[in-house]
Amino acid sequence: MSTKTTRRKFLKTAAVAAIGMPTIIPASALGRDGSVAPSNRLVLGGIGLGPRGRKVLEAFFAHDDCQFIAIADPQAERSEIIKRLADRKYENTDCVKYDDMSGVLERDDIDAVIIATGDRWHTTASILAARAGKDIYCEKPCAMNIQECQELDDTIKKEGRVFQAGTQRRSVPNFQLAAKLAQTGKLGNITEVHAGILELQEYLEPLPAQPEPDPEVINWDKWLGPAPWMDFNEEYCKRSRWRNHKGLYSAWRLPEWGSHTIDLCQWAAGADGTTPIEFEAESDGLIHAKYANGTKLVMRLSSRDGIGEWIDDLGSCPVRFVGDEGWVEAADFDAIECSDPELIASHPADQIYGTDPLYHARNFLDCVKTREQPVCNSTAVRYGHMACFAAAISWKLGRKVTFNPETEDFGDDAEANAFRTYERRAPYTV
Repeated sequence: MSTKTTRRKFLKTAAVAAIGMPTIIPASALGRDGSVAPSNRLVLGGIGLGPRGRKVLEAFFAHDDCQFIAIADPQAERSEIIKRLADRKYENTDCVKYDDMSGVLERDDIDAVIIATGDRWHTTASILAARAGKDIYCEKPCAMNIQECQELDDTIKKEGRVFQAGTQRRSVPNFQLAAKLAQTGKLGNITEVHAGILELQEYLEPLPAQPEPDPEVINWDKWLGPAPWMDFNEEYCKRSRWRNHKGLYSAWRLPEWGSHTIDLCQWAAGADGTTPIEFEAESDGLIHAKYANGTKLVMRLSSRDGIGEWIDDLGSCPVRFVGDEGWVEAADFDAIECSDPELIASHPADQIYGTDPLYHARNFLDCVKTREQPVCNSTAVRYGHMACFAAAISWKLGRKVTFNPETEDFGDDAEANAFRTYERRAPYTV
């Protein structure tokens, strides 16, 4: 595909040289002059890269030890945008477009994939990628329900893949410092962790049906994928217009913010392998939860006009960790405040913004090479997302629910358990 020496081409060339055949190896293949040798370069493909996906791709472009070569998207315009970005980055025309992810997954020269589709596709695409032998960076929320949390983590473990959720705030310095203060006892024993969330809402009514477009422009059936069938409307395919429609979007808005903030609370509380055991949504917008060890998880509106008192204008996606000896609060825009200013005095100013995946991408690439667990791996996703779904189910039912993190269900509460699963639309099954 490319006139430049690829990683696999270099390995073949090296094998020929080893048996005495005369070969001229370019300096770039050896990593001279600051370039990265193809033998150390990871090859990436993309699945469903829209506006957020382009931001993530730019973060990977910033790292010279990876190269992006293929994009799959049922929207032709979006795949063309990604191809132009990649071709401009590498000064060639090598990026290949596909309208089906199988085109990317079947390529044995691709090591890992970036998945940034809508929620409906995240788990299904990740499972198919893992089975195809690819490592995965998947945007959040990574699942639509508790069943998918289980299937995702189980598959990643079974296939031995590296998985990084796009909950990039675990790799942003101010949030890292706040979590470290909680984890290392600087705040005393942690008694409460607070997560900023969006106001939960019932699903929107379906949009009026419109004639389906030419599949060469938008393949509507593939766009829907495992979601229940719904009639086409062009608004769904515009930036985030699919959000909060049943079947396209997960759990009444809670996982949108919660997959970041509840995830951070789980991390700070040392709860990546469990969940709270009780959840109760209040009429004023608060959702209270409690872990088995007594630590409280409080979910409240992110805005300063919401329930409870956040520090005014600290930033979006706020979290607050409270111990019996102090507290710390962090949010986007590199914001961090603490009851003891000395504990955060060493934090450098002007760090990256909370939505920037630059460091998170670096963590993923490093783990693909070492086979270590990324900072937000599939097990952290499993329990952090299940906490989101259990909280949302409490809100939906308008009452307290009890969740067992060992059996991962609501016991004999059939009404709550009914929200744990769903059936994927054929043929987009796993």
